[in-house]
Amino acid sequence: MLENIRLSFQGIWSHKMRSFLTMLGIIIGIASIISIASTIKGTNEQIKNNLIGSGNNTLSVMIYTQGYEYHIDSWSKAPAGFCEVTDEVCEQIRELDSVENVTRYNERQYSESIFYKNTSLQNTSVRSIDTDYFETVGYTIRTGRNFIDSDYENFRKVLILDKTAADNIFANENPIGKTIEISGKPFTVVGVVDQTKKFTPNINNVEDYYTYANTDALGYIFMPKASWPIVYEYDEPENVIVKAVSVDDMEDAGKKVEDILNATIASYQTEYKYKADDVLQRAQKLQDMSAATNNQLIWIASISLLVGGIGVMNIMLVSVTERTNEIGLKKAIGARKGSILGQFLTEAAVLTSIGGVIGVASGIGMAQVINKVSGVAVSIDVVISGIAVVFSMLIGIVFGLLPSIKAANLDPIEALRRE
Repeated sequence: MLENIRLSFQGIWSHKMRSFLTMLGIIIGIASIISIASTIKGTNEQIKNNLIGSGNNTLSVMIYTQGYEYHIDSWSKAPAGFCEVTDEVCEQIRELDSVENVTRYNERQYSESIFYKNTSLQNTSVRSIDTDYFETVGYTIRTGRNFIDSDYENFRKVLILDKTAADNIFANENPIGKTIEISGKPFTVVGVVDQTKKFTPNINNVEDYYTYANTDALGYIFMPKASWPIVYEYDEPENVIVKAVSVDDMEDAGKKVEDILNATIASYQTEYKYKADDVLQRAQKLQDMSAATNNQLIWIASISLLVGGIGVMNIMLVSVTERTNEIGLKKAIGARKGSILGQFLTEAAVLTSIGGVIGVASGIGMAQVINKVSGVAVSIDVVISGIAVVFSMLIGIVFGLLPSIKAANLDPIEALRRE
């Protein structure tokens, strides 16, 4: 075998230009497949990260009706049959193997009752939160302080803003100590929070904008859970945010939390149910749409591999004709059919394997160029690269089989007589 490989390299080197042109179809085909596969993988990872939030592993379990999220507002009553999410229910959720932490909250979106001085902040959302909220969703205090136990125990009218709300409401002012009025009650701003992991979705077109764009552009105002009844209603149903142990645990965590929360709803309530925001399912749908197009491109690129294989067969047939005397001499001194067949198959496999390696390197280079020029995310898959090299070797064996059989079946006397 080693001797056959040495002879293969020697033959390839002695006909460098012809060997390169023979490999060209293999190189182009493998390079195309590697670059497309890298784009598919990179795009899929980008979609997943955009929807999940770059490793935050959190998902919301909210009240739904008729397939849509249900939001309590100033002109609608809370649905019957629901109650607050109790400490006992939260503890039951935490005990799930797929859950790391859980937090609960009330929310008013687009409330008309929020003012700073004479300015209405009706596009800003307000949430009442428990002590686990900021840790679960990945917020840290940037300015001022966090809520403390006495804020909850004494029903203090204090607020924390996220950075977006602080910037929009107060512009260049320091928000700490300022007063925001909610339903006619004055609340004092004591802190500003921001995301621990800053993540911005990669938006390249209008479709991406509507898929990923943050609809809460004016930010959030947070108050202690105990202070919510001061401005809104008692015993309102709450939504839940769950932090899963890992991205792969999110679907399992969502389904189990759904079941736990829905078990707390009164049996007569059939119109409203808790439902997890299945970001992984949305990511999968987008990935499938992306992959469907790219898989067609892979099949088109594979045609060049077929052309490359035919080129290998053609050159190997020419090589058999050129080396007829050599084959005849080897057979005359005792070479068997198997050794002649092995020599030519090895030469074809080595030729296409070199083409495969060059094709993989070219494909990786093409993927990086695509990333730099168009901004499309790419991710190199080592496994696919290895498979591509092995596949190119198989192409050499398959398309080199006919010329090799022809060489092995040459009659030694006829081969020696041929000039």
